Amino acid sequence: MQKEYIHIILADDDEDDRLFFTDAFEELKINTKVNTFADGVALMNYLNQPDAVLPDVLFLDLNMPRKNGIECLDEIKSDEKFNDIAIAIFSTSSSEEHIEETFVRGANIYIKKPSDFATLKKVLSDVVTLNWQYHTSGLNKDNFLMRI
Repeated sequence: MQKEYIHIILADDDEDDRLFFTDAFEELKINTKVNTFADGVALMNYLNQPDAVLPDVLFLDLNMPRKNGIECLDEIKSDEKFNDIAIAIFSTSSSEEHIEETFVRGANIYIKKPSDFATLKKVLSDVVTLNWQYHTSGLNKDNFLMRI
């Protein structure tokens, strides 16, 4: 059975970023359901519930209190029930070290948070409409970082 929407989750401790993110999806003409969490502990508590609706795409901020994005990424990648989730690292950092580390740990794409709303909408639209099966089959470091 085909789902009627794309389920998106964002874990980010910045309330403004969560608001811009949900506003951007409301303006896009893509049928999505968006959930947000303020930190990695809340995210993992949700994902580990037996009746949790798993996202199609998970956007993870790197720098969150209590459990950061790297810790969430490691926990998700260690559990095969999460194998079908595309993971987008969504961070203000453009550190080569962070990009390398998240690539090696199994994230699907790395996105530096855009500084304006129009670019955010374009990036989110591009990520959500990406054919993830094709994109990840030839994943290499050159196509891991989404350049805007």
